[in-house]
Amino acid sequence: MANDYYKILGVNKSATEDEIKKAYRKLAHKYHPDKPGGDEKKFKELNDAYQILSNKEKRAQYDRYGRVFSAGGGPASGGGPFGSAQGGPFGGFDFSAQGGPASGWDPSDFGFGSDFEMGDLGDVFDAFFEGMGIRQKRRTYHRGSDVQINLEISLEDAFKGLEKEISYPTDVRCSKCNGLGHDSKSGFKKCSVCDGRGEIKEARNTFFGNFTQIKSCSVCHGAGQIPNNICDLCKGAGKNKGEKRVKVSIIPGVSDNQIINIKGMGQAGERGAESGDLFVRIIVKSHSVFFREGDNLIVKKKIGLVDLLLSLEGADKKIETPTLSGKKITVEIPAEFDVRQPIRIAGEGMPHFNGFGKGDLFVVLEVITPKKMNSKVKKILEDLKEELGSE
Repeated sequence: MANDYYKILGVNKSATEDEIKKAYRKLAHKYHPDKPGGDEKKFKELNDAYQILSNKEKRAQYDRYGRVFSAGGGPASGGGPFGSAQGGPFGGFDFSAQGGPASGWDPSDFGFGSDFEMGDLGDVFDAFFEGMGIRQKRRTYHRGSDVQINLEISLEDAFKGLEKEISYPTDVRCSKCNGLGHDSKSGFKKCSVCDGRGEIKEARNTFFGNFTQIKSCSVCHGAGQIPNNICDLCKGAGKNKGEKRVKVSIIPGVSDNQIINIKGMGQAGERGAESGDLFVRIIVKSHSVFFREGDNLIVKKKIGLVDLLLSLEGADKKIETPTLSGKKITVEIPAEFDVRQPIRIAGEGMPHFNGFGKGDLFVVLEVITPKKMNSKVKKILEDLKEELGSE
């Protein structure tokens, strides 16, 4: 074999996939061109070997024929580090879901450090496409961050609705420079770091090759010029720590954990950029009398056993119950009533949020039995049982 891939990785032909992977990682870190004592030629040999031996199909071809007959190219087919011409510039790699991070893809397999993040890979591709003449417009400012706060209200507030003024700490627009970060009347000078271009070039050596990446200048923030008179209050940021106040309108029927979005009331942006948004999470406190279930309300009504029996006949065939609106309602107990079932009062629940009408109120009866019964009471109950039984 022209190239003994097993020898290059320092493993036996019977090595497992895990042993091959560990051997490659160790040697790739050792010979990476960016590290002291690195060897670019050796590093490329390691990559070629690993691309073959880490693939079951290619490894089987290599073990049998001493080479790989892959139509898509790859390191062994003479197509260079990115594969053959037939496979395109990335013919030797599989960027599908099967070959991606979900299947155990490890950045260190390609020579990146342990602190590599997927965002770094995006920078590499940005640099690659910029080298082909595809440029992206660079932002010279940063929008303010969104802010989320919790607002606790009572169940009565959720029922009626209200307007409440709240205050919260956040970054606010600088009052001295009106958020610009500088005095616009004093003019500007050309940035000496980027020579007025607003961009700087940064060379990066990666597995995909050497790229010259273009980034926004960190000194002038991509503007290409620096103000002659930077605001001494905000130090050029255009914002300072402060407090914002806003009125929050809460519509009747609002639910627990519902979020209200108020545009532009989050953190102030940098150097005149737009502010973030404010997200107010409504927390509805539990109630001592009523329990909420969607737009319906549930109330428990305690009633004595004798009172319940008396209420089933004549003028006493009614009970009184409170409502969340503050009024009291008299409820008639239906015939052959099952105390295990709640009594429904239509339209006395929570208002439908952003709609018409209300939910229902359900009265759950809790029957209280006597603690003690003397002989006289027992005799009365026995007579009652006999009388009701006969009916």
